[in-house]
Amino acid sequence: MDSLHTLYVDASNQGMRLDKLLVHYLPFLSRTRLASLIAEGHVKVVGSPKISGSLKVKEGQCIEVNIPPLVEAIPEPQAIPLDILYEDADIIVINKAAGMVVHPAPGHYTGTLVNALLSHCGDTLSGINGVKRPGIVHRLDKETSGLLVAAKNDKAHRHLANQLSDHTMYRIYHAIIWGKMFPPIGTLEGSIGRDTRNRQRMAIRQEGKFARTHYKILESFDQSVSLVECRLETGRTHQIRVHLTAKGHPLMGDAVYKKTTQPIPSELKAYLEDTWVKGRQALHAKELSFFHPITQEKLHFSIPLPADMEGVLSYLRNSISTPSEQE
Repeated sequence: MDSLHTLYVDASNQGMRLDKLLVHYLPFLSRTRLASLIAEGHVKVVGSPKISGSLKVKEGQCIEVNIPPLVEAIPEPQAIPLDILYEDADIIVINKAAGMVVHPAPGHYTGTLVNALLSHCGDTLSGINGVKRPGIVHRLDKETSGLLVAAKNDKAHRHLANQLSDHTMYRIYHAIIWGKMFPPIGTLEGSIGRDTRNRQRMAIRQEGKFARTHYKILESFDQSVSLVECRLETGRTHQIRVHLTAKGHPLMGDAVYKKTTQPIPSELKAYLEDTWVKGRQALHAKELSFFHPITQEKLHFSIPLPADMEGVLSYLRNSISTPSEQE
């Protein structure tokens, strides 16, 4: 059954945009959900035949918001094992394995994190943007491992999305890169957009979206390989991979972005050919911090590097000298 909400515009709301008014009076719905309700004709404003989110409301107007019942998600629930670090009624924090796609897409309609969450959460999902599905606030590339938080309801989704946009959600990644970056601590900036020559890639483009990545070298092995910590200030698609590649230090194992032009020691090359998973970039979402969307408690999660990345580092530590940063 549909849910009907009736609102009246008072003097304090005179001239306010319709979408902002609805966000204020219906906080349990996300901005995206409200935008879809407006676009689908579920919002009526007396005296205004044409409705849009930018409509300026007038004192005394009556607004009716008809919220249709939730529909089932298109993805099917699948009983896929998950490495769950934290879960309550509002959120779930996952250690995603490399090789798992986060959200169903062409070529990957099953076996995704969303399929697994639908099965695991079941009826605890209250419906996000009108569909019973987990709210994926931020994504990880298929071959990137590590921490990811998902929301179980609209309110949690909206709060987490706001933290992501206002940079109060902290995400720290560890990456193994080719070469040794200089300076050892710095910031990478460059607007990112779709690569016009290869739609599977992103690239530094003037007309792209601004992106900033803070980095710190944790270990360097001769001049061949480094372990680097990256903290995202923005969250663009492939941001770390694009910024490091543009700096001349692509990720080890990245099959999409350019390979290193620096010589690779023959022993290391042989080791990687025997042990490294083809197409898996050496990138791991190691730390995640945010405020709980309901309790406002500060939550922090940190997990070790996966066995494949730790194995490479162990090999390097035992076979290649680690110069000090002063050298």
